[in-house]
Amino acid sequence: MAETRDFLFEIGTEEMPSAPLINAVKQFGRLVDEGLTAAGLAHGAVRVISSPRRLAALVNDVACATDEVHEIKRGPAANIAFDADGNPTKAAEGFARKCGIAAADLIRREDTDGREYVFAEKNIPSAPATPILSELCRKVISSLQWPNYRSQRWGTTHETFVRPIRWLCVLLGSDVVPVSYADVTSGNTTRGHRVLGPGEHVVAEPAVYEQVLEENGVLSEERRREVIAEGIAKVEAERGGAHVDTPKKVLDEVVNLCEWPTVLVGMFDEEFLKVPHEIICESMLSNQRYFPIYDAEGNLTREFVVVSNGRPENSARIIDGNERVVRARLYDAKFFYDEDLKVSLEEFRSRLAEVGFQKSLGSVLQKSERIEDLSLAIAHAARIGAQTASDAQRAAHFAKADLVSSAVVEFTSQQGVMGGYYALAAGESPEVAAAIRDHYRPRFAGDELPEGTAGCIVAVADKLDTIAGMFAIDEPPTGSKDPFALRRSAIGVVNILRQRLGCGYAELVGPALDAYAEQGLSFDKAAVTEAVCAFIKGRMEQMVRDEGVPADVVAAVSAGKICAPADFFALAHALADARQRDPETFENLAVAYARASHLADASLGTDVDEALLGEAEHDLLLATDAAHDLVATAIEKRDFEALISGLAALRAPIDRFFEDVLVMDEDQAIRENRLRLLNRFEAVFADVADMGALAKK
Repeated sequence: MAETRDFLFEIGTEEMPSAPLINAVKQFGRLVDEGLTAAGLAHGAVRVISSPRRLAALVNDVACATDEVHEIKRGPAANIAFDADGNPTKAAEGFARKCGIAAADLIRREDTDGREYVFAEKNIPSAPATPILSELCRKVISSLQWPNYRSQRWGTTHETFVRPIRWLCVLLGSDVVPVSYADVTSGNTTRGHRVLGPGEHVVAEPAVYEQVLEENGVLSEERRREVIAEGIAKVEAERGGAHVDTPKKVLDEVVNLCEWPTVLVGMFDEEFLKVPHEIICESMLSNQRYFPIYDAEGNLTREFVVVSNGRPENSARIIDGNERVVRARLYDAKFFYDEDLKVSLEEFRSRLAEVGFQKSLGSVLQKSERIEDLSLAIAHAARIGAQTASDAQRAAHFAKADLVSSAVVEFTSQQGVMGGYYALAAGESPEVAAAIRDHYRPRFAGDELPEGTAGCIVAVADKLDTIAGMFAIDEPPTGSKDPFALRRSAIGVVNILRQRLGCGYAELVGPALDAYAEQGLSFDKAAVTEAVCAFIKGRMEQMVRDEGVPADVVAAVSAGKICAPADFFALAHALADARQRDPETFENLAVAYARASHLADASLGTDVDEALLGEAEHDLLLATDAAHDLVATAIEKRDFEALISGLAALRAPIDRFFEDVLVMDEDQAIRENRLRLLNRFEAVFADVADMGALAKK
């Protein structure tokens, strides 16, 4: 077995942005691991170490040479591989080509079964690791992908990287592995923190790499994250239950903006607490990567956390500098808010006429008018009281007004939120203000639904208006394009209808399209209605499958007429649970239903002549009529467990019917009467589910 040594491959650069660095870390270890394996170099675990100025891989126990390989493969029989004159056939040539040798090099010999075959023998000598590692490193550097970031060139060569490469430290044990990339040549030195450990530092061997980094002011990503978490926990403990807001995206970026983090606390002026905390926090988080501190009651405090990358002994000066910066930023936010309060909501709303929603769908003002009308239709369908319906209509009237406010132009993620504040300042009710604030929810998977019923109504109106409009102009989402996030909107509509409003979506699509028709848009309403309903239903089916309901159960329920989200989900889960409890009953019922459905003739109707019925037929008729009444009552009461039990009760009589009765009797009257009975049996399921979809294929 070959000698093994640890391997270090470090790429040193100018400071890399956080997002591409995070993406590169995901690629780097895999590329190194796969490269070593493909080259035949045995190795241990691969660990990636990163900081803003470096991307490194530490690999344990890399073989100093590849293993010598002696490979023997048996091919076709000799009489097939060679013709009568001893010339190789296509079979021999194909086998030789597959093994990477010439047909003339194939060996003929007898195998253990007494027959003669051709064999390919291949000897691959051992190769030293160093040249292999040199080539691997160059390949890995050039193979890293930088989506959404343009790579840079530097010096006189054409090689690129996300930021200029300044050094390469590549070691196999204590030996330098020669690597050259864009005029940068590898060595045994790394570089420390620009302030705490400037200059080059020798790495004697991979085992001491992290120690050298730490001695010179550089911590690994894991250690930096731990230090920041410990510092924040200390800040919270010192303030008696305070909470530091650390959104994951911002925290990840902060971790990758420093090499030696120090958690510090700064403070801004009290006057800024009069400004809505959302834009104060947005300004600190998005512009400066400061973390707001909330007290134990959830109120924003004047303090904030900043993570320094400088000398800890200079903390006072660093805090002072950051407080000066945040003061200027918050003055801007306060100015925008104060100026917006001088403008009425109606004035803001009128300015929406100059803001385009979509070139074929008009302005945002027209959208505002449509969702105002649609909100009333939704309130009616959901049987919402007059006061809440009025609140929803009023909220819809002003829902988009804040889009032209200075605060939202500066802090776009606060759309709706600022509108809620402006509505309260203008004297609107808290319910209207909350509906304006929440109507964009849910904005992403797992986001909260609007808090109040009025907000839920406006949210559905807004999302459904967008879906209906885009389908009306024949621009539905495609596999690669969904610029108006219609899939996310459809999921939001389904969730709100399911959990809060209880009504269906089918009855809402018509009013949504009518608003566009009144605006002058021309389209085939019936076709677009069908397309929109199919699109929303498709999202709903996927959501049910995501909750663990088997695909065949979803298909069965989808074939029925129950499509209101709350009922659709409840029925799908009830059917799945019932089948899991008693699989035999539902398998037999599904097979019987499929058989009945195949034989049934809808043109004959469902009026059965009882005088022509035998005992098994009569029992099925009684059971069918009882189940029909039970199903109708259960649907009205939304008691889906009772509904499924009623359907399951048909298993015995339909089984007996098919065992005792020849449906296709020679007597036409008897035959058609039996077919009408099957029509009647099938009709019980028509509004519920296609039970035949549950039959095993």
